[in-house]
Amino acid sequence: MPTFIRNERLKSAKAIGQLFKGGNSYVAYPLRVVWMPQAEPLPGASVVQVMFAAPKRSFKTAVLRNLLKRRMREAYRLHKAELYAKIPADHPPLALMLMYIAKEELPYADIESGMRKMVRKFELPGE
Repeated sequence: MPTFIRNERLKSAKAIGQLFKGGNSYVAYPLRVVWMPQAEPLPGASVVQVMFAAPKRSFKTAVLRNLLKRRMREAYRLHKAELYAKIPADHPPLALMLMYIAKEELPYADIESGMRKMVRKFELPGE
């Protein structure tokens, strides 16, 4: 059973800022995916470091934002092995941000189908 451990979380403010400035992105509704190779990976970092976001503009209460992020984390945990299989062993670690872009709360099944679509559409440049 796959787990989601601490080393897999993207927490570096510098890496998050770089993602917003120059990351590659695509949409796998209800998710927007922004990713880029990490220039300076932290020691002990995972192959992919990921963060989850739900906009305060669309979801006013923290309870609802946290619920959506929990659903995204669980869907990611279940499908991350497929994502890891697409990344060669010699590739630098990736920073990945998953943003919830739907305007209303969707059930977990819809979020999971978006996560499967995200993994299916993910492609490293030059491959």
